[in-house]
Amino acid sequence: MEKVERRFIEPISEVSFDPIKQDMAKGMKKFLVKIESFFIKKGYILVLLGFLLGRALILSKLTPFSLPFFATIFLLKRDLAPLALIGLIAGGATLSLENSAFTFFISLTFLIIFRISRKWLKNEMRAMPFFVGIILGAGKIAETFLLTKQLTLYDGMMAGVQMSLSFILTLIFLQSIPLITFNKRRQLLKTEEIVCLIIMIASIMTGTIGWNVYGLSVEHIMSRYLVLIFAFVAGATVGSTVGVVTGLIFSLASVSSFYHMSLLAFSGVLSGLMKEGRKIGVAIGLFIATLLIGMYGDGGGGGNLSINVLETTVAVILFLLTPQYLTSRLAKYIPGTPEFTSEQQKYLRKMRDVTAHRVTQFSNVFQALSKSFSQIDVEHDEDQNQREMDFFLSNVTRKTCQTCFRKDQCWSKNFTTTYSFMEEMIHEMDQNGGIVSKKLSREWEKLCSRSNRVFDAIGQELTFYQANQKLKKQVHESRKLVAEQLLGVSEVMDDFAKEILKERENHHKQEEQILEAIQEFGIHIEQVEIYSLEKGNVDIEISIPYCRGHGECEKLIAPMLSDILGETIVVKREECATYPSGFCHATFSSSKAYKVETGVAHAAKGGGFVSGDSFSTVELGGGKYAIAISDGMGNGERAHYESNETLQLLKKILQSGIEEKTAIKSINSILSLRTTDEIFATLDLAMIDLQNASARFLKVGSTPSFIKRGKKIIKIQASNLPIGILDDVEVDVVSEQLKAGDLLIMMSDGVFEGPKHVENVEAWMKRKIQEIETDDPQEVCDLIMEEVIRSREGFIEDDMTVAVARIKHNTPKWASIPVQKVKRMA
Repeated sequence: MEKVERRFIEPISEVSFDPIKQDMAKGMKKFLVKIESFFIKKGYILVLLGFLLGRALILSKLTPFSLPFFATIFLLKRDLAPLALIGLIAGGATLSLENSAFTFFISLTFLIIFRISRKWLKNEMRAMPFFVGIILGAGKIAETFLLTKQLTLYDGMMAGVQMSLSFILTLIFLQSIPLITFNKRRQLLKTEEIVCLIIMIASIMTGTIGWNVYGLSVEHIMSRYLVLIFAFVAGATVGSTVGVVTGLIFSLASVSSFYHMSLLAFSGVLSGLMKEGRKIGVAIGLFIATLLIGMYGDGGGGGNLSINVLETTVAVILFLLTPQYLTSRLAKYIPGTPEFTSEQQKYLRKMRDVTAHRVTQFSNVFQALSKSFSQIDVEHDEDQNQREMDFFLSNVTRKTCQTCFRKDQCWSKNFTTTYSFMEEMIHEMDQNGGIVSKKLSREWEKLCSRSNRVFDAIGQELTFYQANQKLKKQVHESRKLVAEQLLGVSEVMDDFAKEILKERENHHKQEEQILEAIQEFGIHIEQVEIYSLEKGNVDIEISIPYCRGHGECEKLIAPMLSDILGETIVVKREECATYPSGFCHATFSSSKAYKVETGVAHAAKGGGFVSGDSFSTVELGGGKYAIAISDGMGNGERAHYESNETLQLLKKILQSGIEEKTAIKSINSILSLRTTDEIFATLDLAMIDLQNASARFLKVGSTPSFIKRGKKIIKIQASNLPIGILDDVEVDVVSEQLKAGDLLIMMSDGVFEGPKHVENVEAWMKRKIQEIETDDPQEVCDLIMEEVIRSREGFIEDDMTVAVARIKHNTPKWASIPVQKVKRMA
C-alpha cells in the first residue's frame, strides 16, 4: 500500500511545484530583463560607472580614468555623454571639490578642442587616444602650476605617467565599453578583448577603495567575487588572468595591495581547477587560497586572517546568489566554454539549415521549370496544327480559288469534300516529296477546273510549311533538352542539400582510442581527427611529427587503423613536413575492394594519324570507375571531333553527379540540335562499382562487349541507334556482376566488323578472345588488334579501337598490425 501511495504522491508533487518553479524563473528573468533595459539600453549604468571611475586613483594621486571614459562615451554614444559626465563629477566630488572641478574643466576643454580640430581629422577613432593623452597631461601640469606656482621634475614625471596611462586607457575603453554597454554583443571575444574588459572592470572597482562595511573591505569582496565569476565560467586560465590583472590594477592604485594580487591570482587558478565541482567547488577553491595565502599575510601587510576569511565568505555568498542566467550569458561570449561551443554550434546549424533550405528552394525552382518546359498540352497542340492547316489552305485558295467561277460550287455547297481532298493532297505531297498519287489526282481533276494550278500553289506553300514544321520540331527538342537539364540540376542540388544536412558526428572517444593505441605502440601522434567511420567511406586525418621520409603512415599507421576499424585502410593523401620541427599531415581512407587495370590499342583508317574513335577512363566519386568508347560517323578530323566531344560532355556531366541515363539523353539532344548535318556518334559506356565489382553497361549504337572469365566468354549487347539520329534516344542498361580476374573487352565497329571473309563475326571474335592466354590488358588489346589487321591482309579499312579492363582484388601492400587493448570500432 505504501508503494502504491508513493507512486501517486510523487507525480502530484512534481505537478504542484514545477509550475511554481517555472513561474519564479520566468519572473526572475523578466525582472533581470527590465533591469538590463533600464541600465544598459537607457544608459543609466554610465552614471554608476562614471561615479566609480571619477574617484578611482592610481598611485594614490593620479586620476587618469575620467577623461578617457568621457571621451570614449562621447565618441561612441554622444547622447549619453552627459550621463557619464554627471557620474564622473559626482565621483570626483567624493575625493575633493578641486578634483571634481578639474574633471569638469578638463572634459570641457576636450570638447572645445575636439570640435575645433574635428574638421581636419580623417579618423576620429585613431586620433582620440592622442587627444586625451595630450589634453590630460597638459591639464595636470596646469593644475599643479596653479596650486603650487612652481613646477619640479617630479611634477613633470607624474604628468607624463598620467598622460601615458590615459592614452592606454582610452585604447582599452574603446574596445571594452561596447562589450558591456549599448547592448552590443558579439559572438566571439578575442583574448585581447577579454583582457581589456577585465582591466576596465578592475579599474571601475578601484573606485571602491577605502569603502568598508563592518570592517570588511568592499574592494576585496568585489575583486574576489569577480575572480569567482570568471573562474566558474571559463576555468583556470581565464580565472588566473582575471586574478593577476585585477590584483595588478589594485596594486597600482594602492601599494598595500601587493599581497591581494597574489591572493587573487592563486584564487583564480585554484577555483578554475575546481570548476567541475560547480559553484561549491569554485567557492572551496577560493577558501583554500585565502587560508594558504592568509597564513603568510600578516607579515606582508595582508591584514588579519579572520577578516580575509569573512571577506571571502561574503564574496562566496554573492557568488552563490548570482543567477545562472547571468553566468550562462557571460559564458556564451568566452571561447573555450561549453556554452560558447553550444552557441557556435547553434549558429552553424542555423546557417547549415538556411543554406540547405535555400539549395532545396533552388532545386524546387529548377524542378518546376523542368515541368514547365516538358509539359505538352495535347489539346493546344492539336488546335495549333488545325490553325496552321487552315492558314495553309487559305493561302492556297487565295491564289487559286478566289478568282475561279466555281468558287461557290466547291466551297459553299461542297465545303467538306473540297477541304478533305485538299488536306489529303497536302499530306501526300508532304510525305512523297511533292508528288500526288494518280488516283487522288484523277479524283481531284473531276472536282476542280484548275487542278494543275492548285498543285503548283500547294507545292509552293508546302516549302514554307515544312520549314515551319522543322523549326517547331527544333524548338520542341530544345524545350525537351532544357527540361532534362533542369531536372538533372534539380536532382543534383537536392542531393547536395541532403548532404549539407548530414551533421559531422562527434568521434571524441574513437579519436582518443586511436591516439592511445598508436602511441602505446611507440609512435608519437600529435592529433587525430575523424570525419567519417562509415563502412567503406572512412575519412581520418592524423598529424605526426617529422618522419624523415621513413613512410610511417603507409607502413605502420594504416595497418594499425585497418586492425582497429576492421577494414583495409590506406593513405589517400600525405603532406610531409619540410623541416625537422614541422608536422606531417596524412589522410586515411577506406581501400576499395577492387581495382581496375586498363589497356587500349587504336589505329586510324589507312594508317593515318587522326582516328574517328575516342577512348576515355575516369574515376568518379563514390567508388565508381567509368570506361567509354565513342565512334564518330566516318573518319578523319570531323569524326574525331564528334566522338571526342561526346566523351568530354559525358565525362563532365557524370562528374557533376547526374545519373548516367540523363547524361546520355542530354548529350543526344545537344548533338542533334547543334548542327543541321547528319552527324552522329556511338557510345559504349561501362560503369564499374569498385566496392562490389558490379557493372552497368549503357550501349548507344555500339558493338557488343565481351567478358572473359577463364574459358567462358559472356556477351554484352543492346540494340540502340547511335546518338544524334533520333530526337529521343532509348538507353538500355545491362547489368552484370564481375569477378576478380575477369577481362572486360570493349571495341568499336572497326574491330568487331573488321575480319574479312568471316561469316559469323561474333563466333570468330569469341574464339580469338578465348585463345588468348595472357591476362595483361595491354597485351590482350594488341593481340586482338593484330588478329583483325592480319585478317584484312594488313589493310586498315576503318578506325579501330580496343579497350580492355582487368578486375583485380585490391590487395594492400601491408598487412594489418594487431593492436592490443583496443576493441574494433563499429
